[in-house]
Amino acid sequence: MNDTALQYILAAIVVLPLLGAVGALLPPPPGLRGRDPDQAVLRHGVTVTGAVLILAIALAAGFDHDHPAKMQATTDLNWIPALRIHLHLGIDGISLPLLVLSALLTFLCALYSYFRMPAGPSPKAFVALLLLLESGTLATFSVLDLMLFFLAFEMVLIPMYFLIARWGGGDRERSALRFIVYTVLGSVIMLLGLLLIGVKAGTFDMVTLATDNGSSLGHSTQIIAVLAIGLGLAVKAPMWPLHSWLPDAHTAAPTVGSVLLAGVLLKMGTYGLVRIALPMAPEGMHAFAPYLGALAVVGIVYGSLACLALARQGNGGDLKRLIAYSSVGHMGFVLLGIASMSPTGVNGALFANIAHGLITGLLFFLVGAVKDRHGSTDLDQLAGRTGAALYGRAPRLGGLIAFGAVASLGLPGLAGFWGEMLAMFGAFKPADGLSRAPFLVFTAVAAFGTLLTAGYLLTVVRRVCMGDRAGVHAQAQLVDVRGYEFVAWTPLAALTVVAGLWPAVLLGLTDPAVRSLLGGN
Repeated sequence: MNDTALQYILAAIVVLPLLGAVGALLPPPPGLRGRDPDQAVLRHGVTVTGAVLILAIALAAGFDHDHPAKMQATTDLNWIPALRIHLHLGIDGISLPLLVLSALLTFLCALYSYFRMPAGPSPKAFVALLLLLESGTLATFSVLDLMLFFLAFEMVLIPMYFLIARWGGGDRERSALRFIVYTVLGSVIMLLGLLLIGVKAGTFDMVTLATDNGSSLGHSTQIIAVLAIGLGLAVKAPMWPLHSWLPDAHTAAPTVGSVLLAGVLLKMGTYGLVRIALPMAPEGMHAFAPYLGALAVVGIVYGSLACLALARQGNGGDLKRLIAYSSVGHMGFVLLGIASMSPTGVNGALFANIAHGLITGLLFFLVGAVKDRHGSTDLDQLAGRTGAALYGRAPRLGGLIAFGAVASLGLPGLAGFWGEMLAMFGAFKPADGLSRAPFLVFTAVAAFGTLLTAGYLLTVVRRVCMGDRAGVHAQAQLVDVRGYEFVAWTPLAALTVVAGLWPAVLLGLTDPAVRSLLGGN
């Protein structure tokens, strides 16, 4: 497929959800007014997100896989000449997998919502916000101008705020407010760093700045820029100790909100570090890399210990909250790989990003299904004294939860293994110029964190999936996996296996692009 066709496809991928959001708010066509308008608008959401997913697959199929380091499907239009801001779009081997993942997860969420719409206000607003959120996430992974990156980065915050505040549960308004305050404050700090780079370098073009590799920026400028940009992106990543908004947001969010928050929004922070901080301010990254690595491994251990506490009987742990804390740990491996500044580590970080999106997205879908059946995600209420016994009461659902758990703990042969392993390999031998001694300590602590991860996930499987055989027959049977759930979850489970057994598919895209980015070529 020629590059002109790819240009139009990429532009359509970014713009179509935005137009779909506007269409969702318009009055239904005359032929639908006598029918169910709520179902019509939900069907509209499935149609638009499905079309975007088809376009994303077409883009991936037409992508030149022999040259993944080359920026492809590029569009470069002069938008605001006075500020040197361009409508610059393009993809390479780093952004393409994230683009496809975002389109896939949004489509699955729209499909799931068509059959299981969360309780709340009008579906019209829900679908419009979902499509607006999709447009922002896809734009974040496609734009090649620092100011456009900031605008796209901000574009997702308001839709997610309302999805939590209006369609969430529990303490949703406070959780949504905490989410928006943390992320907006982080974004303001990030904007200062982006402006500093653009003004000092004389351009906001991300390709030019990456090729320049920081040569037009002084050492002090790079230090300040990485500090500001890193703090803003770390909030979204989420990096300990800037993570405290995440468990509340996940606990209160509706199922599809949690899936998108974990599967897509968290990736925006780490993607920004790889796309902006690493190539544009390498001296600043070298200065902060040991501190980033230290905070990353603290997050790995902290997240695992928090999950172990929540998983223990009698602690009243919430299953959604537990998976949220597990994200702090898993994203710690991503940050550790980035901190190593080595091709192996950064490739591991990008692989772990995709793996986390697939696995944690699946887990949040499954937890939502458990809540639909039980009415609660409280582990003590679910398991009781004898265990929830999902293997006996809903064997397919129980089997999927066990599959998601072993994938999340990094079982070889599944997607979760490669990213974390490569991130630790990268930390074991960091980039030239970084002291190896602290990174060896980070590697050892991260390896210990994998043992803690196995501990809490196997505890969850034992309490939720297993149970007293004698008590299984006395408990009411549960509805097993429904047809629409099977359709929504199967792609995530299948891709988790494919990525685990055939990692070269993803690494073949990211590795040349990462080496080019780190080398400034």
